[in-house]
Amino acid sequence: MPVKHIIVTEDGLKKLRDEFNYLTTVRRKEVIEAIKVARSFGDLTENSEYDEAKSEQAKVEAKIAELEEKLKHVRVIDESELSGDAAHVGSRVKVLIYPMDEDDEEEEIEYNIVGSTESDPLNRRISDQSPIGRALIGRKVGDETIAYTPAGELTMKILEIDN
Repeated sequence: MPVKHIIVTEDGLKKLRDEFNYLTTVRRKEVIEAIKVARSFGDLTENSEYDEAKSEQAKVEAKIAELEEKLKHVRVIDESELSGDAAHVGSRVKVLIYPMDEDDEEEEIEYNIVGSTESDPLNRRISDQSPIGRALIGRKVGDETIAYTPAGELTMKILEIDN
């Protein structure tokens, strides 16, 4: 089965590496220290501090393993490979959203298209794998497209693309 690459920007790769380094160098040591302290309380069978520390250790180790796997398959987007006039991961795209209901008005929104590990929908950083991201990838200024979102069909016209 072919390995699926995780597409990220340079900034996204830095964030992944920073989180991995923090977990392996700082957080892991903090959890080990918490386990040592909890052990010093005596009987481990009814020691809630020990149970919590072991649970936290499992979470930290799982996150480290997850990040390690992502870093093995990460692919940083190369700006030279990408078309200058089409939307892609790393693009800032301004769109005109057509209303879903007759009572609504058109709305201009800017999205930053990022890799799935960098998405932050509340700050309009949308994944290339999201319905809106998939609808925008490869489109050019003036194109109209439809994103099939959980809320319904979202019709958009691309106004600007900043690569």
